[in-house]
Amino acid sequence: MKNERSPLLFTVGVILVAMLGPFPVLASDFKLIANSSLKADAVSAEELKKIFLEESSSLSDGTHVEPVLESDGPVHRAFLQQCLGRSSDDLQTYYRALVFTGRGSMPKELSSDAGVVAYVARTRGAIGYVSIATSTEGVKTLTLLDSKDNAQRKVIRRVKPEYPETLRRLNIGGTVRLRVTISAKGNVEEVELLGGNPILGEAAIVAVKQWVYTAGHSRDLIEVSIPFDPHS
Repeated sequence: MKNERSPLLFTVGVILVAMLGPFPVLASDFKLIANSSLKADAVSAEELKKIFLEESSSLSDGTHVEPVLESDGPVHRAFLQQCLGRSSDDLQTYYRALVFTGRGSMPKELSSDAGVVAYVARTRGAIGYVSIATSTEGVKTLTLLDSKDNAQRKVIRRVKPEYPETLRRLNIGGTVRLRVTISAKGNVEEVELLGGNPILGEAAIVAVKQWVYTAGHSRDLIEVSIPFDPHS
């Protein structure tokens, strides 16, 4: 008797791979959000760190930004660890020193994802972070770029990944991390999945391979984090 694969079993298998896949998804995954007034669709890790440490109040394109923090929780701790390299206590001590010396002020702190979204939506230039599962209606989601070089290669042609409809219906999202190899001329030569849901990763790779960057002096490796939000 011919062994045929049941469509139902196949679908269940796909869902399990999507949820558990060979690449771990952080339990405290987060996404960057910004007020719709921002022109940028992406921000480099270096820019983001300077903004939240109040070393800079604008993006590389000159747009003024205002950092917004969550007061506590796994998303807050993950953001601090991955993007700022500090604990919550360390950051509070840092901010108090800025205030004491007159070099800065305490950023806006909110107690929930919904509060951050609402504040960012109504505040021009605001930028914050929320859980990947949080609805982000009314704000824009930013791609986080991480370059090993100080001179960040800029994207001049961006293609948005196509969200797999099955995963969207099942409310499966997450952030995909990619390592992108860019030629000196600016075209994408290779894309490698570093972490995240493998099915979402495939969709992201297809899109990123079509991106075009500004020309540089040599080939560059850049890490890109792309969020998939089933609510957007």
